[in-house]
Amino acid sequence: MNIKIEVMEHDNLLEVTLAGEIDAYTAPKLRETLFPLSEQEQVNMVVDLTDVGYMDSTGLGVFVGVFKSIRSKDGDLKLIGLSRRLIRLFEITGLAEIMDINSQNEGEKE
Repeated sequence: MNIKIEVMEHDNLLEVTLAGEIDAYTAPKLRETLFPLSEQEQVNMVVDLTDVGYMDSTGLGVFVGVFKSIRSKDGDLKLIGLSRRLIRLFEITGLAEIMDINSQNEGEKE
């Protein structure tokens, strides 16, 4: 499976839309795209995961690295559109407590 990455920049806001699967095969492409963007001073990045059906630990590693990079430059990272499965992945790893994540449907039942 491939991953589709779209980046739109508005002033100091980066909107990233992802589609596909984030795994050991696609994570390097995601890393190559997001890391240079994360190194900007005070960048605010919003990543839309609405069309991501699967993510493994490699994908989590990319987001942890991007999160650390952005925070070290006084920026902010927000992940939106997470499926229940992806939210559970972030919860299990404890990342949901330190990262700003929102589900596809905020009123969604467990």
